[in-house]
Amino acid sequence: MALLRVGALPDEALAAAAEFHAVVLPRVLAELQGAKTLTLVFAPADHTHRAWRLAAVQGLARQHAPVRVNALAGDDEAAIGAALSYLDKAEGVTGQYLLLDGNGAVALLSRQDDQ
Repeated sequence: MALLRVGALPDEALAAAAEFHAVVLPRVLAELQGAKTLTLVFAPADHTHRAWRLAAVQGLARQHAPVRVNALAGDDEAAIGAALSYLDKAEGVTGQYLLLDGNGAVALLSRQDDQ
């Protein structure tokens, strides 16, 4: 599974979307070459960022199928690790943007490992 941490983007949603498409998207496209899955990890942001992030991930997933493209948003490394483990096993999941806050995500996602 390829993983790309997006890094810091502007606080304002429109500016963040513009920077993602201008600066980060070329890196994403390079990572997609030869990949079977790609998960983007965004830093937490307020609700105004959800729509553009989801649209970007869904568009990438459609355009690059059968490569699975998903995104996570959060800064809790345990929750990110649990979500990555879940996505690695969930072969039908693509085009999703998952918000992580670490409040129980590790236990919920890790439970899948036990079954």
